[in-house]
Amino acid sequence: MMRTGIGYDIHRLKRGRRFLLGGADIPSPKGELGHSDGDALAHAVCDALLGACALGDIGELYPPSDPAWKDADSLELLRNAFTLVKQNGWQLVNLDCVVICENPKILPYRDVIRKSLAKALDVPYEIIFVKGKTAEGLGSVGRGKAVEVFAQCLLQKQPDMQQKREGQWV
Repeated sequence: MMRTGIGYDIHRLKRGRRFLLGGADIPSPKGELGHSDGDALAHAVCDALLGACALGDIGELYPPSDPAWKDADSLELLRNAFTLVKQNGWQLVNLDCVVICENPKILPYRDVIRKSLAKALDVPYEIIFVKGKTAEGLGSVGRGKAVEVFAQCLLQKQPDMQQKREGQWV
């Protein structure tokens, strides 16, 4: 059994904040504003993984209204979410991400981001890809006021976790 998941996040950019993508610290005068460390890529990946197996979303597991998650490490949130996914019998087959921002350019940091995500998820680097795009000057992203991220994953039920119960795979 296979399932896909889609994740999305957008964060305002603010001077004096770190610009984090998938745990990689990228030089930039502006960084993501958020309740946690603001890593929009890690957040989108969390939602893709959790959504693929109907286990909730990042806002449900780590609500911004809860002070416990103030300035939280988004990679740690991602690790915890992926542990839940694996405990439910799923393994990651593929993760494809699109980061949309005017600056900084993503291409020079793509491999660092991919390696950081692979390490956090404890999966092969080759199954993760990250693309950088611009918004061509349109909207808040195009004006350099925000970063937007889409993530899509493919999960496969681990063979030993598939059981036929009353004529249905679970």
